[in-house]
Amino acid sequence: MQLHWAQFFGVPGGWRCKDLPRAEQVTDPVTFHGEGPVWSSRWGGLRWVDMLAGDVMSLGADGTVGRRHVGGVAAALRPRRDGGAVIAVGRGFALEDADGTMMVLPELWGDEGVRMNDGGCDPEGRFYCGSMAYGKTPGAGALYRLDPDGSTVVVLDGVTISNGLDWSPDGRLAYYVDTATQEVAVFDFDGAEGLTGGRTFASIPPEDGAPDGLTVDAEGGVWVALNQGGAVRRYTPGGVLDEVVEVPVRGVTACAFGGPGLDELFISTSREGLPPGDDSPAGSLFRAMAGVKGRPVREFAG
Repeated sequence: MQLHWAQFFGVPGGWRCKDLPRAEQVTDPVTFHGEGPVWSSRWGGLRWVDMLAGDVMSLGADGTVGRRHVGGVAAALRPRRDGGAVIAVGRGFALEDADGTMMVLPELWGDEGVRMNDGGCDPEGRFYCGSMAYGKTPGAGALYRLDPDGSTVVVLDGVTISNGLDWSPDGRLAYYVDTATQEVAVFDFDGAEGLTGGRTFASIPPEDGAPDGLTVDAEGGVWVALNQGGAVRRYTPGGVLDEVVEVPVRGVTACAFGGPGLDELFISTSREGLPPGDDSPAGSLFRAMAGVKGRPVREFAG
């Protein structure tokens, strides 16, 4: 594992270089399509998904990996304020109680060629998850919001690969990825109006990889996983690239801060598209000490 980055700063008398610490491989290749890491003290640590297997993964304090099957697809999850989790499954949402009991809510659409993909909770405690077609059909996806009372609403439609979503520390901005655009968008946000004024926050050249999952740190920096780019990038609140974490596999899918001090960046990866017998560490969970802290995950209020 190698973290390869040099960042230069102007200092009196010239320039100096800051080296970031190295990333480390935390697990074996335990997932085919690992996605959506989330750290929660309610869970006692980290959970993420093996999306296309329909499994929720967990990382024990001793490094052991747990696996629980929840459906045909397990796309994204967040903790519930009263315990348990909200989970985006194949074509809708499911609620897990603190005792592990699962309740699958009614499907939101009938097309089996479209599935849920990625999401997160807003400052109001509402859970969002977006969809995509298995064949990546342009405009076939949408971004859905699940309210605490169990009702749902379409927030954005006509998207292609609805992906990473997170809010600024003050909750006034939302960062969102539709991977096909090769951009991270930023929206203004308030509880009543929702997402408004969408505009480009950062553009990713295709040769650098495709923007996938993202997370926002306590300073407002936006960390974006680059699928097929083998890296996670941090952008300042002003949209300026200022750090790059390289990962020794190309299929980097998502990232989240965790650990007792919320100062460890966990990175999920995928084996999707690799030939049979490939012996790379793709599908493993990685971790980097990124030199900045995250913030506690926003929870679902339902």
